[in-house]
Amino acid sequence: MIEKNMEIELLYFDDCPSWRNAVDSIEKSLKNIGIEQKVTLIPVETQEAAIENEFTGSPMIRVNGIDLFPTGQTDYALGCRVYQTPEGFKGWPTEEMISEKLSLILSEE
Repeated sequence: MIEKNMEIELLYFDDCPSWRNAVDSIEKSLKNIGIEQKVTLIPVETQEAAIENEFTGSPMIRVNGIDLFPTGQTDYALGCRVYQTPEGFKGWPTEEMISEKLSLILSEE
């Protein structure tokens, strides 16, 4: 396993059940690409916290402070997020989608 200096955060709204699946996908992606990295869970529980964190919905994955799957949205609120995946719309990105984005970040270092 390779240790990289990458800050991975998962921001979530507890009433949205998809965030747990996103954590699993992130952890499996990290393992698949051979990176040992902790995922920091950040609960977003108020509208103020949503605005402060530029929260585009649960689950939201940030790497080094940047949304891994930017939406371009500027309305921040508590709610669930939907991802366009190869299997159609899902409440979290696939392992492959996450691995692809993380590999791209690693190649830029």
